[in-house]
Amino acid sequence: MYSIETKSLTKSFGDTIAVNDISFTVEKGEIFGFLGPNGAGKSTTMMILTTLLKPTSGEALISGFDVTANPKKVRESIGYVQQESTVDEYLTGRENLLLQAKLNHIPRNEIKKRIDDVLELIELVDKQDQAVVTYSGGMRKRLDIAGGLLHRPKVLFLDEPTVGLDIQTRRKIWEYIKKIHIEFDMTIFVSTHYMEEADQLCDRVGIIDGGKIQVIDSPQKMKNAMGNEVISIIIDGEGENRNSFLTEIKKIEFVTKINEDGSKLTLFASNGTEVIPKIFQLSAELEIKIKSISLTQPTLDDVFISYTGHEIKGDESGFNRKREHAKMKRLRA
Repeated sequence: MYSIETKSLTKSFGDTIAVNDISFTVEKGEIFGFLGPNGAGKSTTMMILTTLLKPTSGEALISGFDVTANPKKVRESIGYVQQESTVDEYLTGRENLLLQAKLNHIPRNEIKKRIDDVLELIELVDKQDQAVVTYSGGMRKRLDIAGGLLHRPKVLFLDEPTVGLDIQTRRKIWEYIKKIHIEFDMTIFVSTHYMEEADQLCDRVGIIDGGKIQVIDSPQKMKNAMGNEVISIIIDGEGENRNSFLTEIKKIEFVTKINEDGSKLTLFASNGTEVIPKIFQLSAELEIKIKSISLTQPTLDDVFISYTGHEIKGDESGFNRKREHAKMKRLRA
């Protein structure tokens, strides 16, 4: 039995299709990542899987329980950590966890030990009696994650767990997530728009864009499938010469794929050192100016561009995150 299984899952808001006929499975004990830009359908999918939204059509099962037919059983099986912090900053760390323990109906005789255990796991024992208002962003996120662990869920959902944190704190959070994964042998579902997060943290990644899953595989297998090297070119040229340039590049031996994004071309090749001289020769013949050219190993960014035709843009999401947060508040009201 899979920890998570969806079949033709779809969610529409009026004429807008947020999640478009997606099917995937997550194995027990796996860290699975949903990678995509804001508005790709990540949070909507997660809200369906955590019973906060009902699907328009299709099916979703968590630990064998249908999210629509058995939402109570699903909620008993999961932990859910939202993008926005839900801790009360005027309570201490321990008081926040005590509140979570009571809300999750943890037996009274087990509460102290469970809180002690998670505080030690996330390394907040020495800060447990301080008001959360004094905590850093990373400490608050660790406390949020601890709250999602208290009732020992089978599946932990983390929605953009490091959004807004600096890179050092982000990496520290990854360490805690990996530690939790090992400690509890837990299935973890992570949504993110950070390439490095998906690459470093996840066993498998599903790239989602425009509400549809483009590909699912391990980050390494995805990168290997791109070819050995990536050639990035910025050109200055238009019209027939540009079209001829692109046509001839596609004919070069060792070039396996090419993506266009305005003046930027991304080539995937198995032998970049032989391809580059031929590109310069073509540019001279067709009077195409090459502003810059670079040769690198494939990254998850390159995989994303290959499947979607565009990069994940920077986080313009303050508005999007607030909108999602407001939506969830209305749902809970």
